[in-house]
Amino acid sequence: MRVKKIDYTKYPLPRIRHHANPVLYFPLKQHKGNNFLYPPVYNKLDWSEIFADGKPPAMLDIGCGLGRFLIEMSLIHKDINILGFEVRQSAVEWIESVTSGEKLPNVKALWYSAVNGLPFIRSGSIEKVFYFFPDPWVKKRHYKRRAFSVELLAEIHRVLKSGGQLFLMTDVPEVDEFQRDVLDQYGKFSYRYVKQDQWELPVDTNHEEFCIRKNIPFIRMICKKI
Repeated sequence: MRVKKIDYTKYPLPRIRHHANPVLYFPLKQHKGNNFLYPPVYNKLDWSEIFADGKPPAMLDIGCGLGRFLIEMSLIHKDINILGFEVRQSAVEWIESVTSGEKLPNVKALWYSAVNGLPFIRSGSIEKVFYFFPDPWVKKRHYKRRAFSVELLAEIHRVLKSGGQLFLMTDVPEVDEFQRDVLDQYGKFSYRYVKQDQWELPVDTNHEEFCIRKNIPFIRMICKKI
C-alpha cells in the first residue's frame, strides 16, 4: 500500500513549552476558581463535526504532542478514525494546520486534558489506546501531576473493546515502575514488555526516533483488556 508522504516543513512549528500550566494536569472539578485558561471539558461530542464520515474514533492517542504519530497512523489506517488529546493548545493548533492543509479526513487532535475522563467515548468502542513518553514529573511531590492513574485506567478499560490494547512507552525507568504499579493496583489489564520485533505498530513517534538516534534506552509495554 502506498502511503502519502507529508512535507512537514510547509508548516512552521510554533514555540511550544515542554510543560503546560500545572493546573491542566488536574480535573477541572478540583479547581475552585476559573481564572486561568483551561481546555474544554466534554460530556458528549458530535462526531459529524469532527470526522468526515461522521463515525466515532477507533483509536485514541492520549498526550499526542505534536501529533506526528497520530497523523502518520491516520495515513496508514484510512478506513478508521483516530483521535488525539493534548493539553498544550499551541500543539493542537499546529496539528490542525497540518491535517487541514493535507485534507486528512480521519484524524483529529482535541485540546483536552484526559484526567477529566472520556465520557464522550462509547464503552467498548476503541481498538487501541496509545500513551507514549508522558511527562515524567520525577520529583515525588509532582507525582500527582501524572495523568496515568487508576481512574484513567478505568476509563481506558471501559472504552476498549474486549481484548483491546493499551500501548505504553517511556524512556524513564521510574515512570515505567510507576505505571506498572498502577496497572497492578487496577488489576484489569494483562501486560507484557516487548522488543521492536514484537511491537506491532508501523509508525515511530518523534521521541522514539530521538531515543534510537541518541542510543537512549526506552521501554515498550503492551497491555490487554481482561
